[in-house]
Amino acid sequence: MSAFLPQFQVLSDLHLETPILQPLYRTFRLCVEGSHVFMLGDIGLVLDDALFSFLRNLLTKSRGSRFFYILGNHEPYRTTLSDAVARLRAFEKEARYRYGGRFIFLNRDRFDVDANTTILGCTLWSDVLPQQATEVNALLTDFNESNGIRDWTLESHMEENRKDRDWLNSQVRTLEETEPQRQIIIATHHSPTLDLRAVEPVHQSSSVSSAFATDMSKDLCWTSTAVRLWVFGHTHYNCGFRDEATGKLVVANQRGYGHAEIQELLIEPDANGFSIVTSTKDNTTNANHRITQHSKEGSADC
Repeated sequence: MSAFLPQFQVLSDLHLETPILQPLYRTFRLCVEGSHVFMLGDIGLVLDDALFSFLRNLLTKSRGSRFFYILGNHEPYRTTLSDAVARLRAFEKEARYRYGGRFIFLNRDRFDVDANTTILGCTLWSDVLPQQATEVNALLTDFNESNGIRDWTLESHMEENRKDRDWLNSQVRTLEETEPQRQIIIATHHSPTLDLRAVEPVHQSSSVSSAFATDMSKDLCWTSTAVRLWVFGHTHYNCGFRDEATGKLVVANQRGYGHAEIQELLIEPDANGFSIVTSTKDNTTNANHRITQHSKEGSADC
């Protein structure tokens, strides 16, 4: 870990609730190296007490790190969205007293890392296209009343998308106007881009693609050059690239289903805003979309 610069570790979609007969909450080994760790949703289910035991263990073992948690679409499975939010808020309150406030739940929330760096975090529920709505509603478990999110409809999904989108644009506008010295990091669960570098080739023509990614290319939160880093999950496809129009770094580092590990990926501030500085391995599904820039030798045994 750098002695001076903050290091941002990015991870998502651990899906510790799987496999159903033997969930991974107690056995999954996560190496924490960053001073600031983004847990970008779909870590587990809030109805599983073991999720919070997993988080307590992380906070206990990694006393030098802050953890920023984004709600994914899986966390609320078999309960309501409002209940999932309430449970994570309650854990955040517990962590404030037990772990020195090192667990931060970002659900349309701002966190100032220092005088020059701000994190904005929310789920960014996707903007489902009208021509895909019927299929999305039929195929996604989110909309299954028994196994998905309770009391959840396409209309409520779209309303949450509007709230997240409006909030991000408003926050970026305010920061641009009142604190122009700040560089902004945006952390979301769903993908903010249709850039092909962020989409697994096999899914580029998917009939339910808008359930996973939203084209934010005309939104201020994307076009603003104050936003220097955007991290996300949900797609189960890893990527790391610099958006040519704005210079922001766009990164996803996801475990997904069926992978034993998740690579350790760290990002540091630099003259361009942020850059990937180290990674233990490359488990991307397409070699052209590698997110590893430098191999890290002698990684600590976590």
